[in-house]
Amino acid sequence: MEKKKARIGAFLTLAGGACWGLSGSMGQYLFTVEGMDSSWLVPIRLGLAGILLFLYCMVKEREGLFRVWKKPKSAILMIVYGFIGVSLCQFFYFLTIQLSSASIGTILQDLSPVMILFCSCFLEKRMPKRYEILCLFLALFGVFLIVTHGDVKELHVSLAALTAGTLSAVGVTIYNMLTKELTKECPVVVMQAWSFLMGGVVLGLFFHPWTVPYVPTAMGYVGIAFVVVVGNILAFTTYIKGVSLIGPSKGILYGFSEPVTAAIVSVLFLGSHFGIFDFAGFMAIFLMLGLISYHMREDSQEMEMCTEE
Repeated sequence: MEKKKARIGAFLTLAGGACWGLSGSMGQYLFTVEGMDSSWLVPIRLGLAGILLFLYCMVKEREGLFRVWKKPKSAILMIVYGFIGVSLCQFFYFLTIQLSSASIGTILQDLSPVMILFCSCFLEKRMPKRYEILCLFLALFGVFLIVTHGDVKELHVSLAALTAGTLSAVGVTIYNMLTKELTKECPVVVMQAWSFLMGGVVLGLFFHPWTVPYVPTAMGYVGIAFVVVVGNILAFTTYIKGVSLIGPSKGILYGFSEPVTAAIVSVLFLGSHFGIFDFAGFMAIFLMLGLISYHMREDSQEMEMCTEE
C-alpha cells in the first residue's frame, strides 16, 4: 500500500512539474508568436484562475473561505503570501520568459531552494552546513554557465532577464516560507484562490491591461486558457496532491520535470538554442536540487527517530 501511495505521489508530482514547464513554454509561444506582453497576460491569467478557484471553494470549502481574514496576523500573512509571494513570483517568471526563454525562466526560478535553506539558517540562528555551502556554489556556478557560457565578458542572458528570474525565485521563497503558518488557518486551495484573485486585481490596476489595444487570435485564446487551466489550476492541484503523498523533500526532486519539460519543448518546438554550457549549467542546478532533496530527507528521518526515542 505504501509503495502504491509513493508511486501515485511521484507520478502526480512529476505531472504537476511538467504542467508548469508546459505552461512556461506556452508563455514563450504567446510572447514570441502571438505578440502578447507579460504585463497584459499575467493579470488576466491570475484573475481567471482566481475566479475559477474561488467558485470551486464556494462549493467545496465554503466554511474555510473567509477564515483567514478573521485574524489580523493571518490576514497580513495572506496579503504577503498572495501578492509579494505568489503574484509577483508569477509575474517575474513570465517576464523572464518574455526576456529570454521558458527554460531559462524555470531554471532561474529553481534557485529558490537555496534561498529557502539560507533563510532557514538565519531564522534558526546557525551557520550553514557544508552541503548547504556546496549547494550555493553549484547554484551560482550553474547560473554563471547559463548566463555567460564561460565568457565573463559577455552575457548570453540579459541582465533584465537575470534580475527578473532571481526576483521570481525570491517570490517562490517567500510563499514557501509562509505556507506552513497559513495552512493552519485555511486549506491550500483557499490560499491559492485568494492569492490569484489579489494578484489579478492588484496587477490589473497597476498595468491596466484593458487599455492595451491588443486582440488575441484564436490560438491566443487557446494559449490563455492553457496557461490558466494547465499552468495554474491543474499544475497546482496535481503537484500539491503529490507532495502530500510523498513529502516535500521528494517533491523537490520530482519537480525536476518542470525545467526539463520547458527546456525540451523550447528547443524542439520554439527554436531556443541549447548548447553545452546551458546543459552543464542545468546539470549543476539539478545536482544542487538533488543534494537538497537528499539532505532534507535525511534530516526528516533523524527527526522521526528522535521522536520515537
